[in-house]
Amino acid sequence: MNGRVAVVLFNLGGPDRLEAVEPFLANLFSDPAIIGLPGLLRRPLAKLIARRRAPVAREIYAQLGGGSPLLPLTEAQGSALEAALDARGLEARSFIAMRYWHPMTEAAARAVADWRPDEVVLLPLYPQYSSTTTGSSLAAWSEAAAAAGVSAPTRSVCCYPAQAGFVAAVAGHVAQAVAEARDAGGRFRLLFSAHGLPERVIARGDPYQWQVEATVAAVMAALADPGLEHTICYQSRVGPLKWIGPSTEEELHRAAKDGLATAVVIPIAFVSEHSETLVELDVEYRKLATEHGIANYIRVPAVGTTPAFIEGLAELVTAALERLSGLAGGVSSGDGGRICGERWRCCPCRAEAAAGA
Repeated sequence: MNGRVAVVLFNLGGPDRLEAVEPFLANLFSDPAIIGLPGLLRRPLAKLIARRRAPVAREIYAQLGGGSPLLPLTEAQGSALEAALDARGLEARSFIAMRYWHPMTEAAARAVADWRPDEVVLLPLYPQYSSTTTGSSLAAWSEAAAAAGVSAPTRSVCCYPAQAGFVAAVAGHVAQAVAEARDAGGRFRLLFSAHGLPERVIARGDPYQWQVEATVAAVMAALADPGLEHTICYQSRVGPLKWIGPSTEEELHRAAKDGLATAVVIPIAFVSEHSETLVELDVEYRKLATEHGIANYIRVPAVGTTPAFIEGLAELVTAALERLSGLAGGVSSGDGGRICGERWRCCPCRAEAAAGA
């Protein structure tokens, strides 16, 4: 038994009302992991960018009823995870630490400190590690936990791109979409769409793109259908920098040029529905596909509280507790140790090993 275990779920966060859109964006662009400038330059620039982008962003959230659904969906995942861990004999409570809107990391750390757990597990709801998401959340937690007086041994899960439960949940949804596409007739292709990153982030040694590719390879292996056409693409480009590609827009255009009857679009890096799935994929890209002449557009849902995914999260928590038992802290991946090659210098397992050398 591990006593009381606090599981801290990291996620991006989203504005809960239209008035929160601009401050949410300001928080986002104030993050040094997003804009790597000194604070004296970064903070005023973040406010300027937020002010300019807020009108379009408010229109997006207006389509969602005035705010992001991410918090209630994350709360549902947390409740399901608590039940799964209870079934494994763990007294666990989930705490949500959003990076850019409430409940933010500082509030989560105070709540964890008040609960007085015996152990803490940090669990990102980002299956693929990036310095801009999980890395930023881990850094924010370290500072907030120290300020709040969280003293319990803390284990971190850095990534789980090919974790069995996550892969099974995605593959199950994709299999249903494939059956629908086959029933519609004609040629179709799977478009695995992930959030994009500037190329320079990857060039610094960020393993995100490699891990996205690992997830897709694992899903395709689970589907065990070698005849399926598939590709990986990236959405949500912003700003003048060169981003990793191809873009989802480009792949939809290519699908149309190739005469495909159906595009099956799979959000491979998001585990919950939010603006980038419910608006960008469901509305904007669906419209684009129609304009290109693609007759059928099928969007696969995010894994959400799919039982296989929740069991996968429970396995990550219990495995982290077992692997790092007796230690004051530590980082583990979904496969235990480090999974990223030497090229990926931003891997937190690599950093931990170097610190302990």
